[in-house]
Amino acid sequence: METIKYPAKDSWDSLCRRALADKAAEVTATVTDIIAEVEKRGDQALIDYEKRFTGASLSALEVTAEELDHAETAISDELKTAINQAAENIEAFHKAQMMAPVEVETSPGVRCLQRAVPIERVGLYIPGGNSPLFSTVLMLAIPARIAGCREIILCTPPGKDGSVHPAILYAARLAGVKHIFKTGGAQAIAAMSVGTGSVPKVDKIFGPGNRFVMEAKQQVSRSNVAIDMPAGPSEVLVIADDTADAEFVAADFLSQAEHGPDSQSLLLTDSARLADILPEVIDRLMSTLPRQDMMNRSLTHSRVILLHDTDEIMAFSNMYSPEHLIINHRQADALAEKVINAGSVFIGPWSPESAGDYASGTNHTLPTSGYARAYSGVNIDSFMKKITFQRLTPQGIASIGRTVEIMAENEDLMAHKLAMTLRLNAIKK
Repeated sequence: METIKYPAKDSWDSLCRRALADKAAEVTATVTDIIAEVEKRGDQALIDYEKRFTGASLSALEVTAEELDHAETAISDELKTAINQAAENIEAFHKAQMMAPVEVETSPGVRCLQRAVPIERVGLYIPGGNSPLFSTVLMLAIPARIAGCREIILCTPPGKDGSVHPAILYAARLAGVKHIFKTGGAQAIAAMSVGTGSVPKVDKIFGPGNRFVMEAKQQVSRSNVAIDMPAGPSEVLVIADDTADAEFVAADFLSQAEHGPDSQSLLLTDSARLADILPEVIDRLMSTLPRQDMMNRSLTHSRVILLHDTDEIMAFSNMYSPEHLIINHRQADALAEKVINAGSVFIGPWSPESAGDYASGTNHTLPTSGYARAYSGVNIDSFMKKITFQRLTPQGIASIGRTVEIMAENEDLMAHKLAMTLRLNAIKK
């Protein structure tokens, strides 16, 4: 892990760049072929891909009611209790985001209304692989249900035996998902974007995944469906000073590093002592944990950056625009007020990223790779569209009609002007 002391400001841009994935062109080509196969062969392509990638021999793609019932008994009561509490907190926070319609009389006789309407059909992608991300089921399905989406489907890869992890199934049933399909990777994204015999076509796709999944989401978003956000490897930026517990900071680095070998962790600090001791503390704590190879690979492109003061720290943080931002600093509240770009912010020493990843109630599906400059994390609005309405009376025509005529004429859109002129003439009769 690299330690960089007092970098010149003209080097900050390069320090904020994320590592580029190897073989990007190969990934693009592979995903293009997979999407074409799913469009052409539907369910059979999905079954063939699961055999090839997971080893599962499937006769049907949809999870049965019996499998959902079995999941209820296949996980411990302790895990059920934890999932239930997390679900309650996520529901409470996301319910509070629901907004009442907006209605304004902008001019006499002109009333404008904005109303939020749920997206009808949404597709949720839940990765398999290293971890069964049942927490992501809650983060996506609960807001979709609260928003009122009419159809919520979920795709997730099966294990080699053809089963889905019971915690994913338990969380999905708890959150209100009715249809779950055993398909993963780029092929699952393709299926939700075009529809197959079993998997319905959706209007918007949500969820994380590997670079094949991310590439598939980008490709299908150009023609068939909307997606939640562009995304890359997960990341955390920690701001800490000499009051921070070095083990807390190290644990936050490691919890990020175990997301995957492409994950990145950054420390911004004005404490030379913390900058010097952190690598040793990370090594010591890592020696007690599994997935050390993955974490070591992540740490090779993680950095400790020593800066002069909090002004530099906040300027660098906002330039980097992290997915997760932890502020473990004596001035945590004041620094939080200066955050412009971040996916989710964790304030103070007792707010680890893992709280938001699981159970605080905020959403953990967040923009990465600097997209926090322009994108929000998943929230209720992600599952809604806002439609505007307007109603004009004759008084409204009189109050804004001439304005419309002048503007239309000066844009050389004379039919626009005519539509208003005819009404103005009608109210004068």
